[in-house]
Amino acid sequence: MRKLLAVALLSVVVLAQARSENKQTNNKTEMKQTEEHYTFKLSDKVTREKVTFTNRYGITLTGDLYLPKDRGTEPLPALAISGPYGAVKEQSSGLYANQFAQRGFAVVAFDPSFTGESGGEPRNVASPDINTEDFSAAIDFLGIQSFVDREKVGIMGICGFGGMGLNAAAVDKRVKAIAVASMYDMSRVTARGYFDSMTPEQRSQMLEQLGEQRWKDAENGTPAYGPAGLPESDQLTGEEPEFVQGYVNYYKTERGFHPRSINSNGSWTATNALSFMNMPLLTYISEISPRPVLIIAGENAHSRYFSEDAYKAANEPKELMIIPGAVHTDLYDKTDVIPFDKLESFFKENLK
Repeated sequence: MRKLLAVALLSVVVLAQARSENKQTNNKTEMKQTEEHYTFKLSDKVTREKVTFTNRYGITLTGDLYLPKDRGTEPLPALAISGPYGAVKEQSSGLYANQFAQRGFAVVAFDPSFTGESGGEPRNVASPDINTEDFSAAIDFLGIQSFVDREKVGIMGICGFGGMGLNAAAVDKRVKAIAVASMYDMSRVTARGYFDSMTPEQRSQMLEQLGEQRWKDAENGTPAYGPAGLPESDQLTGEEPEFVQGYVNYYKTERGFHPRSINSNGSWTATNALSFMNMPLLTYISEISPRPVLIIAGENAHSRYFSEDAYKAANEPKELMIIPGAVHTDLYDKTDVIPFDKLESFFKENLK
């Protein structure tokens, strides 16, 4: 059964997408009000402003800054949030930010490099290095705001950006605490397949194909894009694996669709997997200690094993929280399932 699931999962190991809108941004930090589609309702206790900031590679990132309206004059604890992999800030990460701001945090939810409203060329490509750096760039931004206590800054990572966030926390000692939900280790799943089922022969063949695609891209002078990885919601038969139905129900319906989301409306570059094939994200996860780690996963999530193995690899203090009956995508937006009270107490206790 696990082998069959692994084969099915391999078919969508990188969820899909076509070219997303390339919106140019400034190289200086700026804030402005924005009105457009979000997959959740903004709390009347929270303000939201568009912000930009630049990472170490000179890529301008775009995010939304969420603040409690009644924040007072004392500097706030702050969080940088991103994910899921292939999503944008108007989806799950913004929903989390909205919830945290209601609870007294300053929060920036941002689009990673090469995606959404953030800069970087080509579009729709991911990098274990650059996307890890994106979190640290968000910490840079938060730490220079007058309303933020830079000694009380943490990370919240969702899905594939849970792995990126853990990697960022390991290398960036300014991060005082980190929590992840429905965490994916994108380097592990790309390089070794689901449940580590990829054979050496399959890995070699994949690398051969990626190398051949590079020749084609070089000849054309532009990267090719892969096919869409998710069917439309009206194409589901009900026979698909639960995880496919879950992704479609979130990304392809009114519940979570966003036109700039790669998983909703696009595809990754055909060579997107390359940098994940030999750059393991969680090599140094033990070095997050003595800063605390909270790892949250659904009991019935296909991705649960990533969280369990990350928990084993991390040093104390650490906690693994399994949500009864939940699947992977439940932790994207179901506010009655996501343990926000637990997350609030975790960060408030540890961002001291």
